[in-house]
Amino acid sequence: MRDIALITIFVALIPAILRRPYIGALAWAWISLMAPHRLAYGIAYSLPFAMMVAITTLIALTFSSQRKPFPVTGFTVLLLIFICWMSITTITAMNPDSDSVIYMWKQVLKSHLMLMATLMLIRGRKHIEYLIWVISVSIGYYGVKGGFFTIIMGGESRVWGPAETFIEGNNELALALVTLIPLLYYLKQISNNKWIKIGMWVSIVACLFSVLGSHSRGALIAIVAMSVFFILKSDRRLPLAMVMIATGIVAAIFMPESWHARMHTIETYQDDGSAQARLNTWATIWNMALDRPLVGAGFQVGSDLLYSLYSPGPWSKSFDAHSIYFQALGEHGFPGLILYLSIGLLTWVKASKIAKEYATGADAQWIPLLMHMIQVSLLGFAAGGAFLGLLHYDFPYFLAGLVVIVEATQKESKLISNSANNP
Repeated sequence: MRDIALITIFVALIPAILRRPYIGALAWAWISLMAPHRLAYGIAYSLPFAMMVAITTLIALTFSSQRKPFPVTGFTVLLLIFICWMSITTITAMNPDSDSVIYMWKQVLKSHLMLMATLMLIRGRKHIEYLIWVISVSIGYYGVKGGFFTIIMGGESRVWGPAETFIEGNNELALALVTLIPLLYYLKQISNNKWIKIGMWVSIVACLFSVLGSHSRGALIAIVAMSVFFILKSDRRLPLAMVMIATGIVAAIFMPESWHARMHTIETYQDDGSAQARLNTWATIWNMALDRPLVGAGFQVGSDLLYSLYSPGPWSKSFDAHSIYFQALGEHGFPGLILYLSIGLLTWVKASKIAKEYATGADAQWIPLLMHMIQVSLLGFAAGGAFLGLLHYDFPYFLAGLVVIVEATQKESKLISNSANNP
């Protein structure tokens, strides 16, 4: 039944995208973040839905009069440079399995190409909020589902993400949910419907339980960092702080002793085998980066060859990079790390600038709030990403893209207004 439903939806999407290309951008966000086909059990599981939507959207974009000019900003320029640099490091990659390197390069290239298409198709508050809803539902589905699963199971069983996706692992899903919570809060704040407000509160609490149910130590650090900044960015700091602290205390009391024991290893990392393996991985990547500072090792940095050459410890088997920062350094050298950090910093600064610019006026109700919530999301991802290898996960790039789209929307609105006033 799921397979039939999914195939029917995608068949209906094709003509809809050709008529209204922005639907293709929304459909891509749905596929890339939720991977709905991974919830099927039959033929739909392996059908190339992403390729179908991408090709249809790009065709519609090419011939449509609805597309907007590509926004040339600091973010888009840096992203294009980063893409070019990743292409260079693909050519010089150390991994002997060239097929896996090329496959990863294609995946990353496809994601960024569709992000650029999104920047040309989404305009206006209505379409921006459509995109936020798609993002929130796509990831929030797993958060709500995992939250209730955690409550029912008493926190004993771990919560996992959809198979064969960036967020398949318990740690990865938890970080995605931490990053999502500020967007759920934004949707709650802008809605006048009490049921949507209640639904968003339920979703936020469920996501918090799902994060705890993942038993992810990195996500716990991320949610603490995100919560502090969340409160600082809110216009109702005291009530929000009380609610979040109370929820955190209740959730922590609810979790079983095994969860508390695992979280306690954050303080005693020197005695934890997993933590020591991670430290050894970072040392291995650092040694490699000193040897290949410009181009790094290329995609799929965690190869056995890399560890046999550069590992300072007893581990000869490869591991995941377990850090977006070490992953950027290991795959793309110091230039790649600098570009990646610059993209994040520039997005943060631009969000602050836009929030201040529209602190008053007709758009004061939503633009500053959205910019602040995007900053909170990015902070949560930056904190949790220090312990997880999610360098190429689409979600943070969508957040940066939202900042670009909001700026482009306001600039174009001003141009139209000025043209009307000065015929």
